[in-house]
Amino acid sequence: MISQEYLLMTSPKELIGRFPYLQTFFAGITLKLDDKQELPLQLIIAEVSEEIAEDNSFDGEHFIKQLQEFIHQMQSFLGDENNQVDSLTILPGTDKSGDAEQFGVLVFEKSTITSIVGPTGSGKSRLLADIEWVAQGDTPTGRSILINGEKPASDWRFASGKKLVAQLSQNMNFVMDLTVAEFIELHAESRMVTDVEHIVSKIIDAANELAGEKFQPSTPITSLSGGQSRALMIADTAMLSSSPVVLIDEIENAGIDRKKALQLLVGEEKIVLMATHDPILALMAHQRIVIKNGGIHRVIKTSPEEKAMLKDLEEADGILQQLRTRLRSGEELHIN
Repeated sequence: MISQEYLLMTSPKELIGRFPYLQTFFAGITLKLDDKQELPLQLIIAEVSEEIAEDNSFDGEHFIKQLQEFIHQMQSFLGDENNQVDSLTILPGTDKSGDAEQFGVLVFEKSTITSIVGPTGSGKSRLLADIEWVAQGDTPTGRSILINGEKPASDWRFASGKKLVAQLSQNMNFVMDLTVAEFIELHAESRMVTDVEHIVSKIIDAANELAGEKFQPSTPITSLSGGQSRALMIADTAMLSSSPVVLIDEIENAGIDRKKALQLLVGEEKIVLMATHDPILALMAHQRIVIKNGGIHRVIKTSPEEKAMLKDLEEADGILQQLRTRLRSGEELHIN
């Protein structure tokens, strides 16, 4: 929590620069500070006469405590307090048969991608759920999640404004009657972003880089295609979400540029985990987790040989993408 000593030594202008939401707090007090924005709060309080303090029901000590508590509550709501996550660790549990999982300690660093592979029904979604719930040996698998190598504070599990994970599900549908720009503006304003117009433009531009078909800021979000919706939410999650971990389920079916989507998330220092059946996505990852019978069976680092193979797979995929584009545009295909 921000100390009272720090607050007393800092001016309203400096505080608003660091915590933009304090503009509302200072505007709500009866004591006028218009000509004192650059003075330390300690000096401002000392200059308040008894008469002015009485007329404005102002008590300096109470004021500082209120200010401190307001910042604390806003940080908790926004997820900004103690929100730095450099690593996520999974301690092993058991599979569906009760047998111990086949790994020691599994660590994910920020700006890395881990793919999760395995047959349908093998337990990929259960692993993602354990991470999202910050499991502490209290889920069916018995796994435990550490943050920065330590047992996490309870607020990672229960605080409404402090979410460890942002999850992008396979199916995304909008029901709000808003344009794309209005939708992002709402999110940006809820995050207390200072330059809303800039971040809205940045997110839309990034989303259009991912989507197969571009859309405008004025486009109603209910009219976006599945691929456009997924592109918008990936860009929004990368740039506006405070959650340090992103869980993705089957991005291969999203109709977007998968490589650019992953690069965008990693570039924003997210820990990315994705459940996938796509060999290209699996090999794009730094490592992959193999799930069998509900448990982690194996962890495989992507080898240089597999990276070389990935290039060939991407070339073949590029040809398929070109054929899809030609078919969608009404062309006939011929053997050369």
